[in-house]
Amino acid sequence: MSSILTNNGAMVALQTLKSINGNLADTQNQIATGKTVANAKDNSAVWAISKVMESDVQGFQGISDSLNLGESTVAVARQASETVTDLLTEMKGKIVSAQEENVDRAKIQTDIDALKDQISSVVNAAQFNGLNLLSNGSTDEGSGTVNVLSSLDRSASGVEASDISIAKQDLRQDQQDFTGGTVAVSTADQTLNATQTRTLSVAAPTAGQVFSIEITGTDADNSTFTAADYTSGATTADAKKMFYVAKDGDSAADVAAGLASAFASYAEEQGLDTNVLNITADGDSLTATSGVTDANDTIAVGINTITAPTSVTIGGGLSQLSDIDVTTNEGADAALTAIESMIDTAIDASASFGSVEGRIETQEKFISSLTDALKSGIGTLVDADMEEASARLQALQVQQQLGVQALSIANQAPQSLLSLFR
Repeated sequence: MSSILTNNGAMVALQTLKSINGNLADTQNQIATGKTVANAKDNSAVWAISKVMESDVQGFQGISDSLNLGESTVAVARQASETVTDLLTEMKGKIVSAQEENVDRAKIQTDIDALKDQISSVVNAAQFNGLNLLSNGSTDEGSGTVNVLSSLDRSASGVEASDISIAKQDLRQDQQDFTGGTVAVSTADQTLNATQTRTLSVAAPTAGQVFSIEITGTDADNSTFTAADYTSGATTADAKKMFYVAKDGDSAADVAAGLASAFASYAEEQGLDTNVLNITADGDSLTATSGVTDANDTIAVGINTITAPTSVTIGGGLSQLSDIDVTTNEGADAALTAIESMIDTAIDASASFGSVEGRIETQEKFISSLTDALKSGIGTLVDADMEEASARLQALQVQQQLGVQALSIANQAPQSLLSLFR
């Protein structure tokens, strides 16, 4: 049935043309924006996922900047500590030369003093953007560690930042000192025979905490020796040589190494055998082990924790440099013992910085690769396939022309009814 009031063909052609025009507009929009999901209306779920991932990409780009800054800071410290190691090695050569009695020790001492000044200059200059990783003399908690932002860890519960911790390595020459104090925890003096031990628990030493050694004994070769404990009001010269002021971030092993170095220095000055007492660490415990071997030798040892000092100065890792004086036989002997310890300290610092620098470099490469992967994933979700969109555009343009033609034909159909009335 034909009707001049209702043109079903025109309605069908019009709906088809509207659909084609809508698809054509979507395709043109994809070509113009390069995206299949340009806003939340296109696909709310995919759009939301892509926006979260885009925010992570921005975060990782900031992390990359942080890692670059951290790597540069550590590289400066590593280079400086390696230079200090070389200078200390050169100084060792001077000290070895001073062991001979027929040399001009005064001139050797002049060379050594120059090397001291150069080491101090290197340590002071080893800063990047105002941060010097070769200085750890503050008593503030957390001052011995620098954190570098390294990652953003996303989970179902939210996002957490991860850090790479850089432990400062103190290569200053500042002398450590403290005034007054009270024994808080002590292993009272006890005579130790060969291989006997004393143990003191040291859990998480805090910056500025003082540990001391108290020893008395009789040595077959060196008669009687005494080093009083640095207790409240005591100011004996010997006591001041037998303590260690903890730095922030120190472990029991660091305290043990500090006390062992202090004892070795004192013993060398007093003409004692340096192996009569060994200070080591096992976990959170300090252990003093008797090294006496002669039946006539005895040593009484106490390891103490000192609290409430009037004042505390945290010494540098190379504080023994200030005491090196090879102008005498005793000084030359003591210097040889001290320089070995300080070279080990500088080597450990270089190794520590090298390890951290390698880790930061690895993390930096990972973050770069991860950022690229995230960008690729976002593109897979929202980017348009331009080849497909181009082919679809041409097809829709043909469909649009056909749709317009079909609508024109449908609109002309009622005119054919006029011929029936002629």
